[in-house]
Amino acid sequence: MKLPNLTTRIFLGMVLGIAIGYFFPATDSGFSGTDLNILSKIFLRLIKMIIGPLVFATLVVGIAKLGDFGAVGRIGLKTLAYFYFATILSLVVGLLVVNILKPGEVMSLPLPAKGTDTGIEVQKFSLETFFTHIFPTSFVDALANNEILQIVVFSIFFGIAVGSVGAQGKIMIKALDALSHIMFKVTGYVMGFAPFGVLGAIATVVAQQGLGILGGYAYLILCFFGGLLFFMFVVLGAICLVVGVPYAALLREIKDAIILSFSTASSEASFPQTIEALRRFGCSERIISFVLPLGYSFNLDGSMLYMTFATAFIAQAYHIPLSIEQQITMMLTLMITSKGIAGVPRASLVIIAGTMSMFNLPAEGLALLLGIDQVLDMGRSATSVAGNAVATCIISKWEGEFRTQPIDSDEVTVQ
Repeated sequence: MKLPNLTTRIFLGMVLGIAIGYFFPATDSGFSGTDLNILSKIFLRLIKMIIGPLVFATLVVGIAKLGDFGAVGRIGLKTLAYFYFATILSLVVGLLVVNILKPGEVMSLPLPAKGTDTGIEVQKFSLETFFTHIFPTSFVDALANNEILQIVVFSIFFGIAVGSVGAQGKIMIKALDALSHIMFKVTGYVMGFAPFGVLGAIATVVAQQGLGILGGYAYLILCFFGGLLFFMFVVLGAICLVVGVPYAALLREIKDAIILSFSTASSEASFPQTIEALRRFGCSERIISFVLPLGYSFNLDGSMLYMTFATAFIAQAYHIPLSIEQQITMMLTLMITSKGIAGVPRASLVIIAGTMSMFNLPAEGLALLLGIDQVLDMGRSATSVAGNAVATCIISKWEGEFRTQPIDSDEVTVQ
């Protein structure tokens, strides 16, 4: 008996998760939807298990086969330039949405008591922290901690070296090429568990927060998700139109990855699936293996949009006006500091907390968002997946390595 496709199974997992979370809310005793969180944790751990070896194998093979190592620097500069361009656009959209719709003023939420502990530790940005985080002290340690950016840095050095040693390097290329194919096979097995991971994640959120919180924060959620949809369909669509990437076809190809990231509130959850979707769509494998891992550290468009939106929302809630100059300063600050915080738990909230201190906004104001952060994170994660898919297609297009005829979906699939 053939199972329904992955999208259908994930959707069923979401529906069942909502039902379980609603009928079995979090309690001190007895079964509740939060007990199923173990399923989500297992799935995300399995995904993390895959990412390191997959990034290393595919990136090293891509660079080693490249031959012209000057192209690595050229592609890297193009990639970072696009990432900063996309970051500016997402930060601007966040500011526009919050200034036009003014959710902080419209909602008139009760303010947290002075001194409320949010559990978010403010971390100061420094160039030393930024650069030391990029370069690994140990490749094994980077793999163990799933530090994607550090794995990419080591892989670039290793790939260039492999391509420089002649016949012996070809043996390593062949071995790593086989490893990448094996890891994609493992990915197929892991993705079979995805609907259960989705079920656990959704059931936990609903059981903990209840559906009632959606009503209390309905206007905020609508404003934020409206901004995300505007960015995903209008901004990214316009970029693709200018560059010549068929955006509607791209969205159809990555829809499973977007749904999976949305339901688990994790852009990493769909990383292997996004790789497969972009290969089917026509992107160069070496561009995918280079750009996509970097995107997970430097191009989280949904999170960028959230940072300006959330900071200005808290200012509105406290009736603290931010001038145009202050908002521009905030945007430029976030554009820099957001790149140095990869790997920090609840990174978006940490960066927002640090930004709030710069503008003398009450630290306890962050508590206004903690209750629905998981719901908002679902939208952030899905948007970031779309943003990184677009980035990969654009760099492939600029490098002349974009096929106009996508591969048939039966040739490369993760089911």
